[in-house]
Amino acid sequence: CWFSSLQKRRKKERKKIVVCFLFYFTLDAFLLQARQVRGLHQTPARAGAGGLFVHRDTPDNNPETPFEFTPENMKRVEAIMNNYPEGHKAAATIPVLDLAQRQHGWLPISAMNRVAEILGIAPMRVYEVATFYTMFLRQPVGKYHMQICTTTPCMLCDSDSILEAIQNKLGIKVGETTADQLFTLTEVECLGACVNAPMVQINDNYYEDLKPSDIEQIIDELKAGRVPPPGPRSGRFSCEPAGGLTSLTEPPPGPGFGVRPDL
Repeated sequence: CWFSSLQKRRKKERKKIVVCFLFYFTLDAFLLQARQVRGLHQTPARAGAGGLFVHRDTPDNNPETPFEFTPENMKRVEAIMNNYPEGHKAAATIPVLDLAQRQHGWLPISAMNRVAEILGIAPMRVYEVATFYTMFLRQPVGKYHMQICTTTPCMLCDSDSILEAIQNKLGIKVGETTADQLFTLTEVECLGACVNAPMVQINDNYYEDLKPSDIEQIIDELKAGRVPPPGPRSGRFSCEPAGGLTSLTEPPPGPGFGVRPDL
């Protein structure tokens, strides 16, 4: 009858819809995976010292590379771990990795394995953290790691001239280290000091409001073994307006100001 014929046609149409959906879903998943694989094997300058997410053994970076915390740092590791209850020592992964990097200068895979052993967690959990945060350096860097921000605010304030001055002064390009192992130059994304653009982070210090002559002077001082005081080079305090304060020009009132006497 006509009703059964209609049901058969609808059943065929539903099958076609399901087949089309599965086809496009599979195609989309394949293309997404292909994009991820391509991205994994790209090594732009912005990858910095972290490099690829994957690890490849080298003579100076393999599971047999010697690494052990000094007795002093081992005491610090124990103090860090004591901040967390039993069963949750994995929460100490970031500070202990940071301590390992400060001791060694960078993070070889043997240091990551040692951290995993101390914390009693799987090495993969440590690898996940070390590859996620760009502050962890999985390749050797110079004594002074120069990270120049070239994101929009710094770029608009002529960070290109600062980058050019560094390259000319040191004779290296982005991603390279000087022959004396003193300086490594890395191009990074926003470092959160946009109001003081252009700026450069050298190890833990921010140098802000830079001109080409400023960064050249900073490099000269570092070469001489002196660490210049961090902060703005323009003379202003922190991120105060260049023209001076226009509001909040005096200390704010203390607790209780404006409160009703009966309260």
